[in-house]
Amino acid sequence: MKALLALLFLLWTVPASAHKPSDSYLSLRVDGTRIEGRWDIALRDLDLALGLDGDGDGRLTWNELRARHGAIEAYALSRLSIAAGGAPCTLAAGSQLVDEHTDGAYTVLPLRGTCTVKPAELTIAYRLFGDVDAQHRGLLRIGDNGDARTAILGGERPVQTVPLAQASAFQQFLAYVRHGAWHIWIGYDHVLFLVSLLLPAVLVRRDGGWQHVPAFRGAATDVLKTVTAFTLAHSLTLALAALGVVAPPSRWVESAIAASVAVAALNNVWPVLPGPRWAAAFLFGLVHGFGFAGVLADLGLPRGALAASLSGFNLGVELGQLAIVAVVLPLAFALRATRAYRRVLLPAGSLAIALVAFAWLGERAFDLPAWTFPFSGA
Repeated sequence: MKALLALLFLLWTVPASAHKPSDSYLSLRVDGTRIEGRWDIALRDLDLALGLDGDGDGRLTWNELRARHGAIEAYALSRLSIAAGGAPCTLAAGSQLVDEHTDGAYTVLPLRGTCTVKPAELTIAYRLFGDVDAQHRGLLRIGDNGDARTAILGGERPVQTVPLAQASAFQQFLAYVRHGAWHIWIGYDHVLFLVSLLLPAVLVRRDGGWQHVPAFRGAATDVLKTVTAFTLAHSLTLALAALGVVAPPSRWVESAIAASVAVAALNNVWPVLPGPRWAAAFLFGLVHGFGFAGVLADLGLPRGALAASLSGFNLGVELGQLAIVAVVLPLAFALRATRAYRRVLLPAGSLAIALVAFAWLGERAFDLPAWTFPFSGA
């Protein structure tokens, strides 16, 4: 009974939180006692916090945004502080711009500041959106090329001290492992695709119906093949895109990812995909790899430690996937022989995932209004 309730909770809360948790991108450069940089903040998040959409039509115009530039600057700077040598650095914002990221439009605040001493490290206090979205994180990048330092700000660590000395390749590797793991956990489209593949892994289809697998080893073997195929595929396209070999439009990629989630989920109810699950995982994994590459494009890869950072990000993604498997697979296996799993959890969970995916598809491909779910925190 506990396993049933746990899996029901999982299948409810993941789709219910299906909006992308918010990120901002804080890029800084330090020259002597001076700090310069830019802060990219999603307009959808600022609208949630400040109500930028003055006429309530669901679409932000430049005039609406320009009218609130002062409020945006005051709100953002009141939630960010930088110190060096124990003394606060001054911080001011310039004229705001708008830039497109892979997940929508962001306002760009050019930053400039001055510290009282030449810093060896910066202490950054980051509390943006902490009062409206506990999942929000700031992705920090200090420096350029091989000298870049990165960190994930906010959450349980709102204050962090970041050294400015050049990071070693191993330090870059570890930093991007964290980025990779974080982004698989907040990439709900990737998570739901993986869950769609895991739900039927404890069953086999015979005579037009589902039968439970007799042993955990069989289910684990099936999952190993599926996850390995998905990993190989998205690792390939992630590397190609990160190295600039292939660069498909982000709108197409995000729409195709949403479609892949819908197809994988519906296949659990009405089988339409030929061949084994691992083949579908490989095919769709090629598309998901371009999605991960979009995250890296926003975050930036240090050219001086490109191989280490790319490898670290990829490893982080895999560790994140394994954590999801470690939660879902034992629960599904414990429930596999129950009538409720075959007749309720599998079809209802798959249809719920498909419904979320179709909402994403409409939003990404056709610019339909974003779907807000109950209890989503949005």
